[in-house]
Amino acid sequence: MLLVVGVYVVAGNLVNGVGKGSVGLAKGAVPGAYKTLVQRWGNLCPAINPALLAAQLYQESGWDPDVVSHADARGIAQFIPSTWATHGIDGDGDGDRDIWDPNDAIPSAASYDCELAKYVKDVPGDTTNNMLAAYNAGAYRVIKAGGVPAISETQNYVKTIRTLEKSFAAPVTRVDPSKQAAGAIYYAQKKLGTLYLWGGDGTAEDGGRFDCSGLTKAAYASVGITLPRVANDQWNAGPHPDRDELLPGDLVFFSDDLTNSRAIRHVGIYVGGGYMIDAPRTGAVIRFDPIDTPDYFGATRVTEDGAKALPTTV
Repeated sequence: MLLVVGVYVVAGNLVNGVGKGSVGLAKGAVPGAYKTLVQRWGNLCPAINPALLAAQLYQESGWDPDVVSHADARGIAQFIPSTWATHGIDGDGDGDRDIWDPNDAIPSAASYDCELAKYVKDVPGDTTNNMLAAYNAGAYRVIKAGGVPAISETQNYVKTIRTLEKSFAAPVTRVDPSKQAAGAIYYAQKKLGTLYLWGGDGTAEDGGRFDCSGLTKAAYASVGITLPRVANDQWNAGPHPDRDELLPGDLVFFSDDLTNSRAIRHVGIYVGGGYMIDAPRTGAVIRFDPIDTPDYFGATRVTEDGAKALPTTV
């Protein structure tokens, strides 16, 4: 009861303007409908930040507020009803606690994280890592182990969320170059002149043809990095350099909604000089195209860890 009351006190402080942290979100990384919620509630306690909360929500639901898992986890934060009964809060102050409403579920995810952080605050090591481990394996196991327990699923969960966190955070320093970039460009260059095929992966069955994300996926697969199939998930495969920091090999993205990475509809591979190699559309061939267009969304510097962290389905 005291924990629940404490959460409501902090929630009141948030409404009154407290909780403005220093971690920014990458442009468009969080859908516009949820950005304010994530930025505000991601600063609920020192163990979390907006980028980390965003990484958890993306990992759990892919920002789908209506999804139900095979284990009956529900909504954008994927609460099981029994957990929701104990930890769900009325985040928007409308008098109810609705597991399906992101205005309740996102604040509840943040408050649950912060409760777990309190449970493991005296455990040696990084508090955030211990909190994430408690989220996956339970606080008792973390306390008993004196840190992240030697459970592969739990260790992988902690690494996954901390890696995805970098994809949702606005970079504060220059992003390191990709080691595999040159090989990915080399692969794409060999496909110049190939006719576009919607849904094409470049297989024999596809006649060696690609669509935009099929080309980028195959280019990075050629250097040992597995990307998701669709462009809006490839966005999360690493941190996001600014336009004036682009390097050859960066993935560049385009959207009709510049506030929402889930609306991304096109991707190419940057080659320098303001140009990319891309598979543009039906009837066209893989070619060089300029990137400085009104629908330019941003860029991702693909990392091996970033690609491995992406969920297989979102």
